This record gives sequence, C-alpha cells and structure tokens, in this order.
Amino acid sequence: MEPLLEARGITKAFAGVVAVDSLDLTILPGEVLALVGENGAGKSTVIKMISGQYAPDAGELRFQGRPASFRAPVDARNAGIGVIHQELQLVPQMSVAENVVLGRWPRGGGGVDFDKARKIATDVLPTIGFHLPVDSLVANLATGQQQLVEIGRALAFQSKLLILDEPTASLSSGEAERLMELIVALKNRGLGILYVSHRMEEIFRLADRIAVMRDGKLVGVRPRSELDHDKVVAMMVGDQKSLHVHRGHTRGDLLLRTRGLTRRGVFEDISIDVHRGEVVGLGGLVGAGRTDVARCLFGLEAPDAGTIEIDGHEVRISNPNDAISRGFALVPEDRKAQGLVLIASVAANLTLSAFRKISHGGVLSRRAEDGLVRDYVGKLGIRTASTRQPVETLSGGNQQKVVLSRWLATNPKLMILDEPTRGVDVGSKAEIHRVIEGLVGQGLGVLLISSELPELIAMSDRVYVMRAGRIEAELAGAEIEEQRIMRFAAGAARQ
Repeated sequence: MEPLLEARGITKAFAGVVAVDSLDLTILPGEVLALVGENGAGKSTVIKMISGQYAPDAGELRFQGRPASFRAPVDARNAGIGVIHQELQLVPQMSVAENVVLGRWPRGGGGVDFDKARKIATDVLPTIGFHLPVDSLVANLATGQQQLVEIGRALAFQSKLLILDEPTASLSSGEAERLMELIVALKNRGLGILYVSHRMEEIFRLADRIAVMRDGKLVGVRPRSELDHDKVVAMMVGDQKSLHVHRGHTRGDLLLRTRGLTRRGVFEDISIDVHRGEVVGLGGLVGAGRTDVARCLFGLEAPDAGTIEIDGHEVRISNPNDAISRGFALVPEDRKAQGLVLIASVAANLTLSAFRKISHGGVLSRRAEDGLVRDYVGKLGIRTASTRQPVETLSGGNQQKVVLSRWLATNPKLMILDEPTRGVDVGSKAEIHRVIEGLVGQGLGVLLISSELPELIAMSDRVYVMRAGRIEAELAGAEIEEQRIMRFAAGAARQ
C-alpha cells in the first residue's frame, strides 16, 4: 500500500538546539499510528512540520506520493491534513456551522452563503455522532461536542490524514470512549490517523503501529502486537522507569479535618481527614465536585456551611492568602490557565509565591532568587536551557514541575494536588510521583485528586470517593481497587 504521508530525514533546530533529528516516518491510509515520547521528545515539532506550521531545516515530506512543501498551515489543510490540537481552535461566539466552514467560507450573492454553510455542517456532523442544531453557539457546547465540531471541520475539508494531539486530555470518560469509537470508524473509512497521547491504555487500544521518540530522535516503530507497556516505557525513557512507586507511609498527627463542608448546588456534607505523612486520594468522575472542594479549602470558593480544622483548631479561610499563611498549597488542574504566567520566565514563575524569601525590605535579591531557583531546578530535574526563558517554551511536564516547585518553595504542610500528572509524559509522571513520596516522607500531608485510577490506587493510603457532590465512600488498604472505586463513583454501589 502506498504511504499516505512520508517523512524522510526531517530535521528541525531552534537556536542551535536540535528538536527533531533526521526523522523517518510513514503513515498508511486506514491505519492509526501512535506517536509517543516524553514531553520535550519532539512530538509537537513533528506535528508542526507535518501541518505546515514549521518548515523542516532538512529532509523531505511527501503526501499522497507528491512532495509536500507547505509554507503555512492553510497549505497543509488544503492538501488534506487536518489537525485537532489539544487546545481546540474554535471561535466560541460563532455557531457550529460557522466553525465547521471556518477558513473556507462558501460564497454566494456577493458574500458568505450561510445556508450552504449550514448544509455542509448538517451533512458532515451526523456522520460522526454530532446531532445538536448547527446554529448552536460553540460556547454552549461540552468539550466533547466541541471536539466533534473540530473533527467535522477537518472532514468537511476532505482531510485524508487526521492528526490528534492529546485528544482525550480534557474529556470525561464517556466523551473519551465515544471519541475512540469514532477514531476506529474513521480509520475504517480509510483515513490515516496520527495519534499523540500519553495515555497508554488508549495507545494499545487504538494503534496499529507505535512510533517512539526520545530526545528528538525516532527510537523505533513497531506493530502494537510486538510491544507492551513496559517495552514502550523503556523505549521512551531509556530504562524501565515505573509509572508508580511503592508506598510505605508512616501516618502522623491529624493535619486537616473538615466536617459538613457544603457549597449549595456544588457539594454537600464533605467530611474528610488528612494526616501528616499520608496521601489521601479524592476520587470520582468528572463533575463530582472534587475540584470545587479543593478550591474551597484554598479560599477560592466560600463554603455555605461546615468547618475546617488545622492541627485541631477551627479556622476560617477567606482567600488564598489565608490558605498560604496556614501552610496550604494548591497545584491546580489547569496549569496554563491557573498555575503559570506563561509569558514570564521560569525563575519568575518558580518564585512567584515565595517573594518574602528572596527579598529584603521589599527589594528583590537576584542572588537569593538565583539560589532558590537553582535549588528547585536541580531537585525536580526541570529541563530548561535558561531559567530566564519564558515558561511557555517548556514542555508540559517541565511546566508542571515549575508549578510544583513554586509551591514547595513556600514550605507548605498540606499539598493539594489537582490532576498533578495530567498531560505529562511517563518519565515526568514518575518524577512527580517521587516528589510526592518525598514530601510525604518529610511529614507533609497530601490531598490528591486524580482521574487516573492506577495513579490514585498506587499513591493513596486512603481514598474518598465522590459522586454528585457527596462523599460516597472512604476506602483504605485492600479496599482501594478499581472496580470498587468505579462502583461508588458511578452510583452502582447503591443498587
């Protein structure tokens, strides 16, 4: 079968640093090729070269048997390459139909033919499971529905190759399941699909072949049947790093206690305990209220009822400054929107919450700042060419390490971690897990929110399971297992 896409020795460097080095890759019609690797391995650069955002410095791209010298993303799109980015490229205040034809407006009567736009959207969207009115505003759609609109736009442009970059990162489990079913259907229609994800269960479910990158180079491309999880991890990181660590925590004194914590319409009667030297998991499906509880503990949302105790004393936390002064730290689920100042430097982000440590009389001490930054860059293995470069230039895993370092620099006693490894590679995930273990070993308490059940199970000493804003169960020891958690999270345990 003739390849749909061929990359022959493509190379890309930035300021003398090689991001992709002599990469050879082929994608066939009707196959899913998974592209995996640690953050910073070069996957995003490969996507940008294929989709016309970057031109290779060397090598050649061929699409459908012809040289593909794309000068801009519109060239790649017109050739038949559709990209579904992790952060969707939609205009929220436009309709579904307008977003489907965005960039290729049908013309008629001296302007845009909106009737034709609606027909194009009406023809393509039902074929991929989208059945809402095409005049609906995109802003009013769930994330999974927005993603279908983006896929519909690619199909309306007659795409032959679909590139999906971390497509399930922001989806609920139900939305992710429907997306994966759609990917299989599109593959069966003959589309070639390049699937980029850190989620191994998705890779092994969908991929026909798996391509592994490390440090800008292609380590190998193998049929899925020849690989297992450990082999892929070994190819990615160069050794057999484990996703999870063995826990052996020694629980100390009671650190945090909530009783009857309630925010009307969001969560109700939340009573949890967190001791020093333990990881307490907060499990549940998307929308169960876990993040809202974390935000309430950190003073970002006000409770309507209930109490919060720290070290046996009832406290009132009215804002994040109250929480920080009492030793709380929150690593939010959306690091880019809530945890970082993207245009600011690595150093500025890392020291953002520890200004008092690196200043004298309100004046910043560069020497103190540099010392603190060097310390945490070393401790957490943050990969950066310079601590003065914008944090937005770092890979997702290294950005997350910056967020963690920022809060560790405040010397907290309770770390609230909301999806701390979402969208990071296997190597960074293992490093973050080791950081958590180190914190617990030092006597900190950790409240861990994670939608990845293997992570929640492996890391937690106890797990509270939430459903519809309430605590359904508290599990410990051998009770912490996947089926039991899911039964409580889905409400099946009540039946």
